[in-house]
Amino acid sequence: MTAMIDQIGGEDGLRELVGHFYDLVESDPAAARLLELHMDGHGLAHTREEQFNFMSGFMGGRQYYLEKHRHMHVREIHAHVPIFQEDAELWLTVMDNTLRDLGHMTPATTRLRTTLRRVALMLVNNGEVAGA
Repeated sequence: MTAMIDQIGGEDGLRELVGHFYDLVESDPAAARLLELHMDGHGLAHTREEQFNFMSGFMGGRQYYLEKHRHMHVREIHAHVPIFQEDAELWLTVMDNTLRDLGHMTPATTRLRTTLRRVALMLVNNGEVAGA
């Protein structure tokens, strides 16, 4: 089976995907809540790079995030972020828009979208953040 990262154009395709996703987060008023959450953290430049690093390994490519941080525990990564159901749904909507805009809404990406949905919903903590 071909790795998902290869199905979207390898690392270049993934950089385009992550870049477009965060371009939408920054420019679409409907995504303002996501922008707010990211700006409370390390900011978007940091997030763009770390999202690429994480998604590369997540999608079957080089595991940059694991190499750098020695783990890929997605709940731990987001433990400081108050995430509600509507935040997870918004993230998924923006990712769907990104995939659609870039021509990646194919049967092959259905598996990716299903997995991303499962992960996004797993991050919902109803505002109960670590260290708060």
